[in-house]
Amino acid sequence: MPEKSVNELRANVREIYEKGVAALQKNNLDYAIELFMQVVRQEPACFDARQALRATQHRRAGNKSGGLFKKFLGATNTMTKGRLALRSDPFEAILIAEEALNDDPTNSGAHQLLAEAALAASLPKTAILSLEVAFKANPSDRKLAEKLSDTCSSAGQRPRAEKILRDLLATDPNDPGLNEKLKNLLANRTLTEGGYEALADGSGSYRDILRDKDQAVLLEQEQRTVKDVDVAARLIADYEARLATEGNNLKLLRDIAGLYEKRSEFDRAIAYYQRILDLGGVQDPIILKAMQDARLAAFDLRAKSLDTSAPDHTAQATAVAAEREAFLLDDAKRRAEANPSDLHVRFDLGELYFRAGRITEAIGELQKAQNNPNKRIPAMLLLAQCFARRNMNDLAARKLQETLKEKIVFDDEKKEIHYQLGCILEKMGKREEAIDQFKIIYEADIGYRDVAAKVDSYYASQG
Repeated sequence: MPEKSVNELRANVREIYEKGVAALQKNNLDYAIELFMQVVRQEPACFDARQALRATQHRRAGNKSGGLFKKFLGATNTMTKGRLALRSDPFEAILIAEEALNDDPTNSGAHQLLAEAALAASLPKTAILSLEVAFKANPSDRKLAEKLSDTCSSAGQRPRAEKILRDLLATDPNDPGLNEKLKNLLANRTLTEGGYEALADGSGSYRDILRDKDQAVLLEQEQRTVKDVDVAARLIADYEARLATEGNNLKLLRDIAGLYEKRSEFDRAIAYYQRILDLGGVQDPIILKAMQDARLAAFDLRAKSLDTSAPDHTAQATAVAAEREAFLLDDAKRRAEANPSDLHVRFDLGELYFRAGRITEAIGELQKAQNNPNKRIPAMLLLAQCFARRNMNDLAARKLQETLKEKIVFDDEKKEIHYQLGCILEKMGKREEAIDQFKIIYEADIGYRDVAAKVDSYYASQG
């Protein structure tokens, strides 16, 4: 998942971020942290929000003291929970680490957990943010230093990576591993930065930078978005030839799978993803998600390829949609069996059971999923709808009222909670209480669903 700036956020999430900045400027630190946490829960790849959250955590920590034993005990329990989450859901582990940093932004263990989870989720800048803090607290930890250097290098921060390696070599100049890493880093820098003098005066070309012309062509192809199927085919042929000697190269297998997806050869892509799982020996949730995406893309391609002029087009489209939904349900069950503690998958499974009308199964999964802080609010909302389907309206209303207490920011999700509660209260014959819920939405967003009609009708009935 590529990291995002604030400008890339959805408008409603960006509004929450801006409110957080305003709260920080007013020194309303508790509220600012809650708002920034809302952003990173919804958009875990937003690096700007995470930076703002970290700054706020540090400022608040400077204003607090006491409770050391209690804080230490809580941190220990949180780290244990975070390590367990890291095995199946790196995004959940990130949130758990953030909760620990809300209590103590200098917690080195929480920073190391967050960094590992961020790397697993392909968020290198987020990882570096925490690795730097952990490294500052443990400057003699060589493994940590090397991890920071490697991550800086992969994120394009080569000067920082080089400095860390040189500092390590200053204490152990004959270490072969460190010398090899520095050599590769310098070679990579030469490759990316060298040769520009000849280009500037017109006497050379990009290809002259590299001795091997075929390698130059391949590098050019790798650096642009592969849109042309012939270029993708060339890269696939080259990569598959390399597999003869690099059969265990997981990155190579991942690249081949991605190229097959670009060619819309989804079955081949899935076969390569399966090879990665077989080699790794574990059910990697990121690869499982990539396989799911490839299968869904195959369904979408089938749907788009249907002849719209055919007399049975509607029936064919309905059949493809039903197959897609059945696949999603089977895949969610498979992922849940592979990672029983993955509460994110439990939510997906509960939502799919709900859509399929299998309410008992949906309730069981959603009750588990509500323990995931990233999915707690949507799981509670869906649970209430399950109770309503069973005409357990008192349980549904109680669950929605509980959800409202936990939902702080008034966004579309909170509007939906108020709306559902209003509908439940209507069914229970509690018209005045129901209209109070609709009026809360009406005051902020007159265009939301049919609240305008409901509120206007109520006042018309009052004369």
